[in-house]
Amino acid sequence: MIRPKIATQIFLDSGDPGETKQALRLLGWLDGQTTNPSLIANHPRVTARQARGEKFTEAELSGFYREVVEDISGLIPDGSISVEVYTDENTSEMKMLEQARDMFTWIPNAHIKLPVIKQGINSAKKLLAADMRVNMTLCFSQAQAAAVHLATIGAAPGSVFISPFIGRLEDEGQNGLDLISNIQRMYQDQKSHVKLLAASIRSLDQFLRLLQMRVDVITAPLKIIEAWAATDFALPTEDFKYSPKKLKPIEYQEFDWTKEWFEFDLHHPKTEEGIERFANDWNNLIR
Repeated sequence: MIRPKIATQIFLDSGDPGETKQALRLLGWLDGQTTNPSLIANHPRVTARQARGEKFTEAELSGFYREVVEDISGLIPDGSISVEVYTDENTSEMKMLEQARDMFTWIPNAHIKLPVIKQGINSAKKLLAADMRVNMTLCFSQAQAAAVHLATIGAAPGSVFISPFIGRLEDEGQNGLDLISNIQRMYQDQKSHVKLLAASIRSLDQFLRLLQMRVDVITAPLKIIEAWAATDFALPTEDFKYSPKKLKPIEYQEFDWTKEWFEFDLHHPKTEEGIERFANDWNNLIR
């Protein structure tokens, strides 16, 4: 298809180059792709290996991740490919940086995914100072997004993404799209350099609402792109309404911008839960 005139970039959320090819066949283009340990664990070759009762060494698994990322980069050479460092509750800033610097050499178009915790933001500052690019992930609060903005002021345009997870907030009964709207409003007020990347998309209606909001980037699983294709890539009309059903609203917060970034509340139970989930999915592959 001819790329529609939309303000939003469209990424595929997948760890499978086969899905990248399918998305490219449907769309004719992609602006990028996001990966994470859980998505790599769902790669067909990995699930087939697990079915045989076989596991990886750490070196083998890292090498497999690199191979997957290289394949995706070859399919979307002009896009952004997000590659995530391994993090658990014991991962130090030094270990994050060691992984990030290595991963950034894998492909020429990487954004390194780091969790929105103190060690992750400190790591991001150092990577950005070395002209690398980052995607601050597992964001679940406006305060986390405020901290990322302040911590990375001066970064090159396009070098910083932040990824709020809509679906995982909805699992807790909260309207995740409110968080996107709140961060978008805050970043516009602050004239932020950080690009807002909406993640954990669960429905076509969410996808269309995000297009309507003109969010910077949407990363969506293949099933959402397939659902959009089934509508012949219809765009939301002016009267399109997204119904949050019985989801609890998330209120907009005002902040004191004279504070340092580390004075903002970075704690969120869903961030900690997400780190644990990614770590478990990765560790379950290792013998």
